[in-house]
Amino acid sequence: MRKFKIMHKNYFMQSIASLGQDLTAPLTEQAVLSLRRDVTFGVFEPGQKLKLEELQTRYGFSSSPLREALSKLSQEGLVRADERKGFRVADMSRADLQDITRMRLMLDVQALQSAMQVGDAEWEASVVAAHYKLDKLERLLPDGPVALDETWMSTHRAFHLSMLGACESPRLLQWCANLFDQAERYRQFSARHRKTQRRKATEHKRLMETVIKRDIPAACQLLEEHISSTQHNVLTALNI
Repeated sequence: MRKFKIMHKNYFMQSIASLGQDLTAPLTEQAVLSLRRDVTFGVFEPGQKLKLEELQTRYGFSSSPLREALSKLSQEGLVRADERKGFRVADMSRADLQDITRMRLMLDVQALQSAMQVGDAEWEASVVAAHYKLDKLERLLPDGPVALDETWMSTHRAFHLSMLGACESPRLLQWCANLFDQAERYRQFSARHRKTQRRKATEHKRLMETVIKRDIPAACQLLEEHISSTQHNVLTALNI
């Protein structure tokens, strides 16, 4: 298989927060956020060994919160434990991306359907607000690969997960958030190799409007197309 290199809802509410570091949060949580951001953003290469000594120097945390953070990220699929009890960044491959997409098509669509069935006015407002922030940000950004902008990345993530936020299954929401981050790592990689820039503002607006209308079949279809297009764009950019 070809591989390639690159340079209850409490959990869910954490997952849609900004990827920026909250200095008032527990050290383990800060370590998780920092590592998740850098793995997703491509600071570490796929398969790269994550040495505790180097991570301590980079982030300023002791070994204990870093070990806990690495264990958490291994559960999320962004990091894997190697045979010698160390940790490495998860590998990337065509088959892995296809598996991530397949799972998102099952779980995200199910979560969206559930959210649209039970979501209240507060949920609707959160979806509209998240889209407004994303749309406003995209209008302010200069031409270029918006996927490489960290603020855009966290705002885009917040919008997608806000649509699922009323789903009543905490486990389903957690899986959706984890899969989104795994897919985002590929999207970041492809943005570095894409010859033409493609923004999805129109798709996001249609998604938001259809979700708010509670048109479940149409919204689920749009989400399926949106997720599938991410895989297509990544594979096209990478020519694999």
